[in-house]
Amino acid sequence: MYDVIVVGGGPAGLAAALEANKNGAKKVLILERNHELGGILNQCIHNGFGLHYFKEELTGPEYADRFIKQLSDTGIEVMLDTMVLDISKDKTIHAMNKRNGYMTLESKSIVLTMGCRERTRGAIGIPGTRPSGVFTAGTAQLYVNIEGYMVGKRVLILGSGDIGLIMARRMVLEGAEVLGVIELMPYSNGLNRNIVQCLEDYNIPLYLSHTITEIRGDKRVEQVVVSKVDENRKPISGSEILFDCDTVLLSVGLIPENELSRQAGLAIDSRTNGLIVYENMETSVEGIFASGNVVHVHDLVDFVTSESQRAGKAAAKFALHGKMHSDSIEVENGNAVTYTVPQRIRCENIEKFVEIFFRVNFVYKDVEIRISSGCEVLARFKREHMAPGEMEKVIFPKAMFSKVKEGKITISIAKVGEEND
Repeated sequence: MYDVIVVGGGPAGLAAALEANKNGAKKVLILERNHELGGILNQCIHNGFGLHYFKEELTGPEYADRFIKQLSDTGIEVMLDTMVLDISKDKTIHAMNKRNGYMTLESKSIVLTMGCRERTRGAIGIPGTRPSGVFTAGTAQLYVNIEGYMVGKRVLILGSGDIGLIMARRMVLEGAEVLGVIELMPYSNGLNRNIVQCLEDYNIPLYLSHTITEIRGDKRVEQVVVSKVDENRKPISGSEILFDCDTVLLSVGLIPENELSRQAGLAIDSRTNGLIVYENMETSVEGIFASGNVVHVHDLVDFVTSESQRAGKAAAKFALHGKMHSDSIEVENGNAVTYTVPQRIRCENIEKFVEIFFRVNFVYKDVEIRISSGCEVLARFKREHMAPGEMEKVIFPKAMFSKVKEGKITISIAKVGEEND
């Protein structure tokens, strides 16, 4: 019987396992399906990691290595090349690997840190033929940075998410010509620093309010048709631009990896496609916690780390002391907010404050974030700039929960001085 089993050995899993051990969990196990720990960070060889957590700039492998090295002093067990097949509500895990075969593992608590996966061409339905040369940006990153393969010479990128922007720069550095980044929305979905460092610094054009309407090619991509879209995101006839290229990279969104969660009967948030969690990252099933991109897609791994430490600490507490039941309040998204995490808050579990993360649905300037309950605004936070590609965070003090009415608070965006949400 383990105290805590962590499913996933990426940055979220490493942070959760180490924090569980630090908080008294004696038997901690990490299950990782890959042949090494570190997760997606191993292929993210660019810098920019660790600025918040370590106060210095690291590459992805360097960031992961900081946590991997800490494992040697802890007694935390690690099983690599191990596939988790099933998780039950009684915290039994069924898994298998070459060395141990089929295993039934029992634990007092579980932390889910399976990360996310990329949307593919099939998920977004691009018309045209089906030649080779179409990759998700993450797959291309794996081929170039880990396997040492060059995926193409004349490249067009669909989607301005951070992975796509980073790969635009990477392909140029490897000698490819990047013809442009195509974005359906009228704004970029990546961090502003990546727009500057990965596109503007390399003179790569960004086509906002455009999309790919056809891919042409026999054995390999030969041409791509790009069209401007209207306010309803529908292609405008006569606006077509023809690109001669041999490669298309897709950076069209990430989906939390929650097949195991669904099998276990855990509640999923339709807004994020991630797990519904409480303030301590506990899911809808007591004793099962989750953190990182399996809950909601993060911008920065530093935030994944801090969130996962909260999950690991809570998992250790549950393993040692059992249930943490109390009444909870609901966190709802109001005007201009697409989702909130956590979705539920139990006041008794809060020490001083709770951090609430969310995203907005458009680009806004000179606005304020409002936390309200009923007709009363409990807190206001001014922001000069907000965008869907940048996750927002507010801190809500525990003392304010005494003013919450009907068990709900709402996070919304409004113009400064405007009193009606």
